[in-house]
Amino acid sequence: MRKEQHSKGWNEIKTNDSWAIFKIMGEFVSGYEKLSRIGPCVSIFGSARTKPDHAYYQLAENIAKKIVEAGYGVITGGGPGIMEAGNKGAHLAGGTSVGLNIELPFEQHDNPYIDSDKNLDFDYFFVRKVMFVKYSQGFVVMPGGFGTLDELFEAITLIQTKKIAMFPIILVGSDFWGGLMDWVKTTLLEANNNVSPKDLDLVKVVDTEDEVVEVLNAFYKKYNLSPNF
Repeated sequence: MRKEQHSKGWNEIKTNDSWAIFKIMGEFVSGYEKLSRIGPCVSIFGSARTKPDHAYYQLAENIAKKIVEAGYGVITGGGPGIMEAGNKGAHLAGGTSVGLNIELPFEQHDNPYIDSDKNLDFDYFFVRKVMFVKYSQGFVVMPGGFGTLDELFEAITLIQTKKIAMFPIILVGSDFWGGLMDWVKTTLLEANNNVSPKDLDLVKVVDTEDEVVEVLNAFYKKYNLSPNF
């Protein structure tokens, strides 16, 4: 009897996994259809916990405004904190404001500054990350937590391994990111040879909104704007 119950449990899991494929396909199709029409955009990442009175929130808002003035739209994860600041700056500057929301048990709710026709919802992190990578012409990475680091290092890895076309990755806040980049240089590169010197060129560290736009403009003087894979 116990064997029969165990077997039945596995069969139910297999069936659920099979049906999940269709939901995953639906998220990809919906994302591709909507995002293929938005034009050149830059993604802004950072902590959902950053409050509106924090300096990094205000900086992210200013960065988004400058990005719009430079001719790009803004994509964020659609939630509060730095994501809200990015959408708010794009909205106030009259630019494209995209939100890629993810359903979470805490801290995620869509913010009010996303264009109504560009507010997408995802159940799967990996589908959402594909959308960020495919339709962003640059990553602006503000201070954040594990989710921010995940998105940062996935982008670096995909570019390093030539799975996607290169695009600028800009870390904002030298006080926040300096220790990490020092560790990458001294431990990953010099002590263990786990990365190559040219890998460090994939990332720029800046402190102001003007520097962010300078990096974007310098990059796209050399390369055409297009989807990344």
